[in-house]
Amino acid sequence: MKAKWLAVISIIVSMFFLTAPAGFCGDQKSAAEWTQLVEQIGANGTVNWTTGIIEAIGIGAPPEKYFGKPQARPMALRAAQLDAYRNILEVVKGVRVSSTTLVEDYVTKSDIIRTKVDGLVKGAQIVKKEYLSDGTVEVTLRMSLSGGLMLVILPEVVEVEKVEKPVAATPEARPATPEPSATAPAPAPTAPAKIVYTGLVVDARGIQARPAMSPKIVDENGQEVYGSMQVDREFAVQQGMSGYARDLTAAQSNSRVTNNPATIKGLRTEGPGQSNIIISNADAQTLRAAAENLTFLKQCRVMIVLD
Repeated sequence: MKAKWLAVISIIVSMFFLTAPAGFCGDQKSAAEWTQLVEQIGANGTVNWTTGIIEAIGIGAPPEKYFGKPQARPMALRAAQLDAYRNILEVVKGVRVSSTTLVEDYVTKSDIIRTKVDGLVKGAQIVKKEYLSDGTVEVTLRMSLSGGLMLVILPEVVEVEKVEKPVAATPEARPATPEPSATAPAPAPTAPAKIVYTGLVVDARGIQARPAMSPKIVDENGQEVYGSMQVDREFAVQQGMSGYARDLTAAQSNSRVTNNPATIKGLRTEGPGQSNIIISNADAQTLRAAAENLTFLKQCRVMIVLD
């Protein structure tokens, strides 16, 4: 009897160790995915704002009369590819450029932009082909938010910004001029060490902020702290104007903002697309206080944390 119970216990323990690793791996994967900000656009497409990747799925089936014949698979694959390219074009058009515009707004107003965007979509990479048991085929296409798409859209955004709201000159930090005095001047107090940051992390959780290709950060007076007119175009095209995450620690340790980022809290959003983030005047002044701190803004070393 004792031997029988020992055998039962042994089986239970074995089952635990066989099933536990799979569960642990699943939890780790979920945690990694949780830190990424993925937006569904349409039924068959997504934008991963953390990795900067646009994806779309296309599904194709051969004509019924070709089921079971050698031509069926190539015809289904071709149909799936065409469907995927249509879907990824719709996803790209639905990408939020700013708090007031989508890519579709620029495509609609300009034949040149539409042609360029169409060309970029046709260059999307096939990253997955899946042949299903019912004869249909699923194809996954992928393209980047940065690079070519940003190169096409960013100049248009800048032109709109120039017309709508010129950026005010950023005040430079200057030493105070001492007042003339008949008595001997008192010794100047030792200036506190200036903190030089390597990047900016904006904690915009809890204010319903949404991601965009060209986000804007403004102070409480509406003065722009960060936006498309202040960045170096080369950096913006290469890596996008901002990185996005859903976890504050992940954003602060992201290589984009290197080893000593300033972390500030977003107060609320501005604009119908909720992509413009308002920060306090005090935080804005801290960022503007030193020219060294403005360098990382030009280089797009900005991470935004969203819900």
